[in-house]
Amino acid sequence: MQTIDFFDPALLNKYNINGPRYTSYPTALEFSGDVTEQTLLTAAQNSPTQDLSLYVHVPFCHSLCYYCGCNKVVTRHAEKAERYLDYLALEIAQRAKAFAHYKVKQLHLGGGSPSFFSAAQHRRLMALLTSAFSFSEAAECSIEIDPRTVDNQYISDLAEIGYRRISIGVQDTDFNVQQAINRIQSTSHIAGLVTHARTVGFESVNLDLIYGLPHQTEETFKSTLAAVKAMDPERVSLFSYAHLPERFAAQRKIKDEWLPSAELKLALMKQAMTTLSEVGYELIGMDHFAKANDELAIAQRNGELHRNFQGYTTRGELDLLGLGVSSISAVYNMYGQNPKTLNEYYAALDEHTDLTNKGVLLTRDDMLRRDVIMQLMCNLSLSICDIESQWDIDFNAYFADAIASLDPFIDDGLVSVTAQHIKVAPKARLLIRIISMSFDAYLARQMHKQRYSRVI
Repeated sequence: MQTIDFFDPALLNKYNINGPRYTSYPTALEFSGDVTEQTLLTAAQNSPTQDLSLYVHVPFCHSLCYYCGCNKVVTRHAEKAERYLDYLALEIAQRAKAFAHYKVKQLHLGGGSPSFFSAAQHRRLMALLTSAFSFSEAAECSIEIDPRTVDNQYISDLAEIGYRRISIGVQDTDFNVQQAINRIQSTSHIAGLVTHARTVGFESVNLDLIYGLPHQTEETFKSTLAAVKAMDPERVSLFSYAHLPERFAAQRKIKDEWLPSAELKLALMKQAMTTLSEVGYELIGMDHFAKANDELAIAQRNGELHRNFQGYTTRGELDLLGLGVSSISAVYNMYGQNPKTLNEYYAALDEHTDLTNKGVLLTRDDMLRRDVIMQLMCNLSLSICDIESQWDIDFNAYFADAIASLDPFIDDGLVSVTAQHIKVAPKARLLIRIISMSFDAYLARQMHKQRYSRVI
């Protein structure tokens, strides 16, 4: 379909409200101190799957990007990485036994910036992981990097260690924008890293972009998109900048008057989506693009796309074990999060207290609603018969209130409901978060807190 079909101004304005991104259901706002490390270990014992995805959080960054809302520690002290690795070793040793019957199919390093680690430290981390867990020979290993701090030799080292997917933060190539967000970097240097990554064996390159940043215009963003097109990545992530200075102190460095208007921000999103579609990328879910032959695009066409704390994936059947400060695990019927600060994380390991210090134990209703929401979020459709068969319910009776709340979307031609299916119209793709909210049992008490970002 034409990308322009996504952009009915009246509909987007009508439904552009705050809402969760649904990397999980229930969302992290429902996490409490009621779960413990034993909850995680029990879930691992009872899980019907024996396939595992590992996520390692590296919180350190060399400098502060003003737009960032991630859990990070800004420091120039390289020795902090070595101490952190020492504690990761303790956590790995503590948890590996409970996951001994699993086979690791995926490994992802995020941050912060994993490129804060030296190549030698990455080798140490990989050795720790592969000695403690059973890795599949075909395990998919991916990593995020800050291009400002790496060179071609570093990329070669990552390939030699075993990484085959790499995600690089571009955000924007315009100097004035980069200066306003405190992230000045060379586009030609990034292009060189992309070329070298392919030369040394990386199979997939993802580039991150952000629209809605200070001083962005359609003309400057056109240059950014042209640079991305020239680099020809397999995937592009297109994120909306959420300006929440009351929550993220660094964003107070960005003046409100520098930001594009709501109309311009929408135009920037439309510009990016149109440009990427014209050069052969398919929109995956809400904010990712992939080439037509990429496994994400294939999974979406086949109705097999999944979503978890790391975003869209083809492997929704995997349990997820998060390692490191603030990381989140999703194992069978529970979500659990490690302590959010380094001091708390180190103390838990030193004192042998619970690493899982908050989370949620999912009820049957949670798991049912998660299934419904994730199918809508990923595949824009839902088989009512399949849900009824899998969960032994009368769908229309169980979700009577949710179905009634879809009426405005039905009236606007965005959703159709039959006895067999709920289908979201392609033109409603940008509103899928809002549509999915109809099935969220927790939402009523959260909306007044204004803790979610706007959809557009």
